[in-house]
Amino acid sequence: MNAPHTGEPLTLGELRASGHRHKTVKAELRDNLLARLGAGADRFPGIVGFDDTVLPQVERALLAGHDLVLLGERGQGKTRLIRTIVQLLDEFTPVITGCEINDHPYAPVCVRCQRLVAEKGEQTPVTWKPRDERFAEKLATPDVSVGDLIGDVDPIKVAEGRILGDPETVHYGLVPRTNRGIVAINELPDLAERIQVALLNVLEERDIQVRGYTLRLPLDVLLVASANPEDYTNRGRIITPLKDRFGAEVRTHYPLSLDDELHLIRQEAVVGWGAEAVSAALPDHLVEVVARFARHVRESPAVDQRSGVSARFAVAAAETVAASAVRRAALAGEDVAVARIADLPAIVPAIQGKVEFESSEEGREAEVLDHLLRRATADTFRARLGGVDLGALVARFDDGSIVETGELVPATELLAAIGPIDGLAKILAALGIDDVDSPGLAAAGVEFALEGLYLLRRLSKEAVDDRVVYGSR
Repeated sequence: MNAPHTGEPLTLGELRASGHRHKTVKAELRDNLLARLGAGADRFPGIVGFDDTVLPQVERALLAGHDLVLLGERGQGKTRLIRTIVQLLDEFTPVITGCEINDHPYAPVCVRCQRLVAEKGEQTPVTWKPRDERFAEKLATPDVSVGDLIGDVDPIKVAEGRILGDPETVHYGLVPRTNRGIVAINELPDLAERIQVALLNVLEERDIQVRGYTLRLPLDVLLVASANPEDYTNRGRIITPLKDRFGAEVRTHYPLSLDDELHLIRQEAVVGWGAEAVSAALPDHLVEVVARFARHVRESPAVDQRSGVSARFAVAAAETVAASAVRRAALAGEDVAVARIADLPAIVPAIQGKVEFESSEEGREAEVLDHLLRRATADTFRARLGGVDLGALVARFDDGSIVETGELVPATELLAAIGPIDGLAKILAALGIDDVDSPGLAAAGVEFALEGLYLLRRLSKEAVDDRVVYGSR
């Protein structure tokens, strides 16, 4: 039984009569993962670029019943991956009503529930807990205490009249409160070493100790942690006994292919027509420029490779480009906002703080990013329009004519300035733009072609106030 239904068991007796079987959380994850593997279903929805590398390792760890630690630089999707594991839990699971640590009705472990089952027997009340409430996440910071994670004496319970030695005076921490679920600890090396010691029993003996109590609670949890490999030497480290108790260590990475980078940006960027989205059209060739830009920054010797360049870098860049298009549409009175090459310069000041540069590049940060952005644009131009005849567009400038564009120049003004061009439909088709009648999309394609021709030194380009002027060389 994976979920409640009409007439669901609400007592221990009804639960037994229903044929429900008690499984540990790791057995539950294993069975559900095997079912999805057998059905060919998506096991980790929303995770991009890990199919052949990271995910098989995670699956093997779950099938082996291992607690695991994910190691990787910032922005590699470690937290997102951890959260998707929750979907492998049963949709609902029975717990004894009112239990602080989610005791299963068949096997209560806390004093309160053991007493309740002894008193009420088959009439012990049962509640069904959804999978989302069986997951707890803690960001490790130096101020986290043992009480936060494991528990401590509750002075209020003592004041109510219980004796200090009574186990029921304990206020349970995050880990026992997530009994029969998944506990995630992000940035584990930031946890003080003396606090990490408190997790040793959880991972090996599967129980907890609170101060001097003779308290043994056999916990049923999957512990998943994340860490940046550099944190072993920078901010802190995972103590050796704790590392030894994790059954599996999985290394994550940034997207290995351009397609994965593109997929990730499209999936994560808040661009579209939703209530919270930046309402702008973001043509595919501009998304590709942003993706190539992120990869060039990631590979640049000017950037501190130990810090990495987060996937959030590319997502924020795409959202900034879209926002620039929305701003132009509002100021110029355009009905539909469509991003263009003129919106790309807005990226650099917006995302410069997301990149850690080598000390030798101090003062040149914006210059480095500008260069890499131009390089990404040129690479995209070659990939998209390298085989397209642009002679008619270049010939448009043979008589010395110029074309003005810029961040605030509306699409209709740009198209009027460029005039009719033979082969425009082929240019737009090569860029994946099918709606030739849309002024915004047509202008986006034309402006990209002009910028590419300038980067290949077939046209000149000059910045005049807030406008850009293209002309013959």
